Amino acid sequence: MNTRTNTGGRIDRSKPLAFTFNGMRHIGFKGDTLASALLASGIHLVGCSFKLHRPRGILTAGAEEPNAIVQLGTGAATEPNARATQVELFDGLEAESVNVWPSVEFDLNALNGLASRLFVAGFYHKTFMGPKSFWRRLYEPMIRRAAGWGRAPAAPDPDRYDRMNAHCDVLVVGTGPAGLAAALTAARTGARVIVVDEQAEAGGALLGENRRIDAKPADAWIADVLEELGNMPEVRVLTRTTAFGYYDQNYICLVERRTDHLGPGAPSHLTRQRVWHVRAKRVVLATGAHERPLVFPGNDRPGIMLAAAVRTYVTRYGAVPGKRAVVFTNNDAAYETALVLRDAGVTVAALIDSRREVSGGLPDAVRAAGIPVMAGHAVAGTSGRKHLARVEVEDMDSAPMKTIACDLLAVSGGYSPAVHLFSQSMGKLAYNDARACFVPGAPVQKQACAGSLTGVWSVKESLEQGFAAGAQMAAEAGFEGETPTTPSVEEPDPGGLEPLWLAPAAALPERSSKAYVDFQNDTSAADILLAAREGFESVEHMKRFTLAGFGTDQGKTSNVNALAILSDALARPIPETGTTTFRPPYTPVTFGALAGPDVGALLDPERHTAMQEWHTENGAVFEDVGQWKRPWY
Repeated sequence: MNTRTNTGGRIDRSKPLAFTFNGMRHIGFKGDTLASALLASGIHLVGCSFKLHRPRGILTAGAEEPNAIVQLGTGAATEPNARATQVELFDGLEAESVNVWPSVEFDLNALNGLASRLFVAGFYHKTFMGPKSFWRRLYEPMIRRAAGWGRAPAAPDPDRYDRMNAHCDVLVVGTGPAGLAAALTAARTGARVIVVDEQAEAGGALLGENRRIDAKPADAWIADVLEELGNMPEVRVLTRTTAFGYYDQNYICLVERRTDHLGPGAPSHLTRQRVWHVRAKRVVLATGAHERPLVFPGNDRPGIMLAAAVRTYVTRYGAVPGKRAVVFTNNDAAYETALVLRDAGVTVAALIDSRREVSGGLPDAVRAAGIPVMAGHAVAGTSGRKHLARVEVEDMDSAPMKTIACDLLAVSGGYSPAVHLFSQSMGKLAYNDARACFVPGAPVQKQACAGSLTGVWSVKESLEQGFAAGAQMAAEAGFEGETPTTPSVEEPDPGGLEPLWLAPAAALPERSSKAYVDFQNDTSAADILLAAREGFESVEHMKRFTLAGFGTDQGKTSNVNALAILSDALARPIPETGTTTFRPPYTPVTFGALAGPDVGALLDPERHTAMQEWHTENGAVFEDVGQWKRPWY
């Protein structure tokens, strides 16, 4: 089933690309990710959760994806645990679901779900204690067979990797509006600037939104900035490059994916990936924010997606994830998703808003479009076996239930700034009550933060902060310049937010048992409540007891919801509960990239003295002294 729009998006419809997923052939286009191509082909079911093997669909459109984890390629070149949302499509790509047997459509391990009441948080600590003789004979073999996610290749890696060292005056991480503004301002002073972004092209969230900057489309503004940066000899722009570790003295490690998007047709002289070791005098972090899911019973079915991700797939990729949609939110941003879906020809059956009072530009526009707005309501349940079929909606107070048929539910619980690199740099976080999120506090290293990372959601504010941060960091590095005038921006008012950590707000524990917080590890709200009852009051202890945040996404979509539910259970403020520790890498890095060229004979080179040949000819037996071969006798 093809759900691709006829026009629009940043894909090139003149360049079709064939790929296979779970052995079935599909067609996408240049500019697609594997996730967008699957959605355009009508495929939502892509995997299963780790513990209960519940069906899982694509949830996000970026690095925070917990569900769409796939195995790429075959043989020695196979790669486990790739995020379909970040895999660029190329002709001949082969991908398959992981953690399923014999298939994602018929996974026998889903029988684990029948025992879900037994597999609560901490069951492994209590179950595998005795008798003592069972550990080696039963428990350990069983656990080892169940462990793991994708399959590591058995043969040596055929690809080559390398590393580079670089120095700069200003390093900018992120190429959204704040990052590009900071890079442009710093570069105009004559400073050496390196700009990095994990996506295939610069622009950040602007690539998936309909915005106008200086009275022209945002992509035209992006192109103008990139052209100016490209003409500056002291500027290096690295796309497909993730800053994964921030260490002392502004030492930052990056991994650049040089040929992953080219597949087997990549030029043989290019290394597959490169690790950059960058020493920067000053750093601007413009890493953006991740949208949060809402926690409610049945919130994990394929067909339930983040509202911003839905907008991205429709606007950037021309992939429409459904035909009949419902939007569920606690903030204004998701209203724009309803309008985008309507413009794409999707029937938006209702917009569910947990807030009692809803007004402003976006809500008024949604009502004017004829989309029913149900204020003071929440989704209280969903149904559908392998795909969402309907949602149950109830009033937050009186609780009368209403059922709405739909095949897409777009949810938004607000945004969590991507503070990972800031935290790695030893910076402390501060909780912003008005925005219901953690934001960077006082920095420890010589850096500045800008854009959504600081909790501002408008493009105009992001540009203002970016220009100011770029000028400040360049000046501190010894380069004076002017702060540009912020251009005009045509965008809707981002509006307000009213936190909703568990919906419905008065949900009973037995109902919330299937309200999932960590989708990959099947951590539910009930698991977190159980952790609180059993005395795991530290957020770090709760994390280990429930496995919340232990997945390949490292809690990017689950951490804040988890600690908020724990805080509520303990009747204490969220800042007092605190956050878990963010450690490198930000996203997984292959062993090949970390090893670089130091493999085989180069892993631990032998060093020979000038007498090596004579010693060998005279029968010396050698011993290793460091890397030197020394004659023993």
